[in-house]
Amino acid sequence: MWDGIKPHAGPFPPAAFQFVLDGLAHTVRIVHGEQVAVSPDGEPEPSHHVSGRQLCMGLRDFAIRQYGRLAGTVLRRWNIQETDDFGRIVFAMIEAKKLYKRPEDTPEEFRSVFDFEEAFGDQRVDN
Repeated sequence: MWDGIKPHAGPFPPAAFQFVLDGLAHTVRIVHGEQVAVSPDGEPEPSHHVSGRQLCMGLRDFAIRQYGRLAGTVLRRWNIQETDDFGRIVFAMIEAKKLYKRPEDTPEEFRSVFDFEEAFGDQRVDN
């Protein structure tokens, strides 16, 4: 998968893309229920679409569940510092044809959905 995404990856490492894919599956389960069909590469079936806002909120929840108090630190290490970065990662995967989009899906859906400092600031662990 990484070979197709790498030209579109920008400053984000492979782990950031895997996190967004895993978080997408988590978000789809939250929005559409536990019995969500997922393709072999981890992409939800088209009928289980989520909006950019829903995905950002799901990724916030997923990060906290996965990394607890280290969630913000882990995301920053992957150069993810705002919800716009989630959108950049998603649209890089769309460009690489690893995810699909609907005509109404835009990067603007990811703009300033929540403040990272508010979401993860009280859990921040600095080196």
